[in-house]
Amino acid sequence: MASNRGVVYLGPGKVEIQTIDYPSFVNPKGKEIEHGVILKVVSTNICGSDQHMVRGRTTAPAGLVLGHEITGEIIEKGSDVEYLEVGDIVSVPFNIACGRCRNCKEGKTGICLNVNPSRPGAAYGYVDMGGWVGGQAEYVLVPYADFNLIKFPDKDQALEKIRDLTMLSDILPTGFHGAVMAGVGVGSTVYVAGAGPVGLAAAASAQILGAAIVMIGDMNQDRLKHAASVGFVPIDLTKSDKLEELIEAVVGVPEVDAAVDAVGFEARGHGAQSDREAPATVLNSLMTITRAAGGIGIPGLYVTEDPGAGDKAAQQGNLSMRFGLGWAKSHRFYTGQTPVLRYNRQLMQAILYDRLPIAKIVNASVIRLDDAPQGYQDFDAGVAKKFVIDPHEILGKAA
Repeated sequence: MASNRGVVYLGPGKVEIQTIDYPSFVNPKGKEIEHGVILKVVSTNICGSDQHMVRGRTTAPAGLVLGHEITGEIIEKGSDVEYLEVGDIVSVPFNIACGRCRNCKEGKTGICLNVNPSRPGAAYGYVDMGGWVGGQAEYVLVPYADFNLIKFPDKDQALEKIRDLTMLSDILPTGFHGAVMAGVGVGSTVYVAGAGPVGLAAAASAQILGAAIVMIGDMNQDRLKHAASVGFVPIDLTKSDKLEELIEAVVGVPEVDAAVDAVGFEARGHGAQSDREAPATVLNSLMTITRAAGGIGIPGLYVTEDPGAGDKAAQQGNLSMRFGLGWAKSHRFYTGQTPVLRYNRQLMQAILYDRLPIAKIVNASVIRLDDAPQGYQDFDAGVAKKFVIDPHEILGKAA
């Protein structure tokens, strides 16, 4: 049997490259399946959501193989896979979806009812998401392959643009979903909270949707500098704890048409409060600056349990939100896992036809599998990069 290696979570602040099981056609319950494929992983990215687990901010168990952003080449397929072939290069939505339940049939693949016994929705290598093995590895199993996978139409073209296409598995559709659900359209004024990779993807999505101006807020100076270099207006949140004043200084009024929360539950206060965690601060500030009847997209992760939180309420996922303000302003809120399949084909086309240079926008940096632990450390320190793991050194050869 072939060997396999992957990134394994050992405990707060520690991941390690270990030998792991080579994938077989068996689901987490031990049942043999024929609707899956085994991929040779071409690229797999470190995500901010992975960092929440590695920081010890979830109930993730030691021994979890990480990784839900996966692009790969099919090297084996089950007998029930009809429309994909060995040798195809495919993008893997981070959502695992059966394609058969009520939610999947309605296009809500982020909350499939059949692939996770604990709750709706599943993902690779993630706590409480069904027990599916992660893809920060050399090889990985993908179930329900005909439904979930999107094949790149030309293999050589895909490898030429692989640094961009690897973002289709999560952060680009996630950012796009946040912008769409916030109601971004032609001429919109838009504010994105968080200049990490998802925030940058949301900002890029707002631009391609026709926004007149896209502002992106953060306290990390390197990330703000990078955001400015790729065409967004940086908002330095260390300057004031009143976001509306910072917005007014740019657009002349203290409000925007649409806002996106790309930060999530590990948010920190603004201005003088930036030294402390304030998990509801982004949501509250977005309600303050979003115009009456405007929309707030929330692709940033919020959890049902945060054992590392500083207050007991937040440990149970309870936040001190000014929900009455949002109600009074008739805001629209949209949360939850992004249904990647709703967007990834059109975003793939935008990449292939040079409309969306997402690798440049998120500052993609390719690293070897053995360098993944250092990548986690650097990402946690706030570097303005999106780390793309190259398990078989295919990306280097493609370059």
